[in-house]
Amino acid sequence: MLFRSLTLAFLAVSFVLAIPSSNKGTFVNLRIEASQKTIFEGVVFTRGHDVTSATGGTHHCDGTNNNTNSRPGPTVTTALDDAARRHGFSWDGAFFPDFDDYLVSTIDGEANTDTEFWTFLVNFQFGEVGGCQQQVEALDQVLFAFDGFGKAHILKLTGPELAHKNKLITLTVTDGTTGAPVAGATVNGQTSDANGKVSITFSKLGTSGIKAEKSDSIRSNLLNILVVP
Repeated sequence: MLFRSLTLAFLAVSFVLAIPSSNKGTFVNLRIEASQKTIFEGVVFTRGHDVTSATGGTHHCDGTNNNTNSRPGPTVTTALDDAARRHGFSWDGAFFPDFDDYLVSTIDGEANTDTEFWTFLVNFQFGEVGGCQQQVEALDQVLFAFDGFGKAHILKLTGPELAHKNKLITLTVTDGTTGAPVAGATVNGQTSDANGKVSITFSKLGTSGIKAEKSDSIRSNLLNILVVP
């Protein structure tokens, strides 16, 4: 009897472990950088689901595309799709059956050209598969960048999130893909030095959101700094 009970228990556990995890979804940090502006930057909840584009039609988009992952889950493209539907901007892209995925061609009216294209990065690393194949995890940094391949740097801005009024604080500008410091980037009217360092002050109390920008680079993430007396 004991052996039979243990056997049944083992089989029950094995059955549970064999069940694919459900597509529960997750929160990710999504940023969309167009040539002249940030289209969107914020937290998005997403899960794997069918998506629809005007050019490509409706297709599944859950990471199992092209058999890239064995279990469905949230993806880069579902994050884009969910943000677009909830925040009032559009995206489009053709669907290519050969690799079972979309090629994003337009976001909020900014379209690919013969030499400039939308691309995506996850945690500052360029994607190596399509956006419906690339699954994402909780709080991943997902970036859609226009002409990302054609830019010298994907800027990343770091530093303290608290500052005192009229007191200098030092921020750092790096290339997010390599970690190397970036000189010549503009942050709140000041320019980063050879070590990527830039010192700034704030004259008004409250929260200030700042970015790093450079003409040959993709602008940085938004850094919110609370200014206190």
